[in-house]
Amino acid sequence: MVDLRSIQKPFKDQYRADERAAQITLTAKGSQTGTPLSCSVDIGRAIYHAEAHTGVGGTGTAACSGDLLLGALSACAQLTCQMVAAAMGVPVERIEVTVEGDLDLRGTLGVSKEAAVGFEAIRVRFHLDAPEASEEQVAKLREKTEQYCVVMQTLLQPPLVETIWPE
Repeated sequence: MVDLRSIQKPFKDQYRADERAAQITLTAKGSQTGTPLSCSVDIGRAIYHAEAHTGVGGTGTAACSGDLLLGALSACAQLTCQMVAAAMGVPVERIEVTVEGDLDLRGTLGVSKEAAVGFEAIRVRFHLDAPEASEEQVAKLREKTEQYCVVMQTLLQPPLVETIWPE
C-alpha cells in the first residue's frame, strides 16, 4: 500500500515554508497538422493527436477537444478521490469515475444562435465499492474529493481566460 502522507509530507512542508514554491504554470500547445480537422497537442510530457468531432466533420479516429476536457475532469476526479481515500484511510475496494457532457453541435457550427457553444451540462458519476466504509467516511470522501479536484473546481468557478493575438 502506498503511504501517501509520507510521499506528500516534504511537498507540504516546502509549500508551507515557501508559498512561491507551490505556484506552477502548466502549458499545453496545439499545432497544425495536414488538415484543418486535426491537430497535435503537446503537454510537455506527451504529444496527443486530436481532431474535430465526427458531428462537425472529423473522422472519429482521435479524441475531440470535448473528449479531452471530459477526460481531464475524469482523471482529476479519479485521482483526487483515490488520493483522498488513501490519505483518510477510507477502506475502498474500487473507485471509478464516469464523466458525460451534453452539447448541441449547432452552436459550434453557427447553425443556431440560440444553441450554446460549449457544454450545456456535465455529469460526474462516482462509482464506489467501499463496503467497509462508514456513511460518515463516504460523505467526507465526497466532500474532500469535490473540494480538492482542480479541474472540477476550475469548471465550477471559472478563472479569467485571457486570449492573446498578434497585433
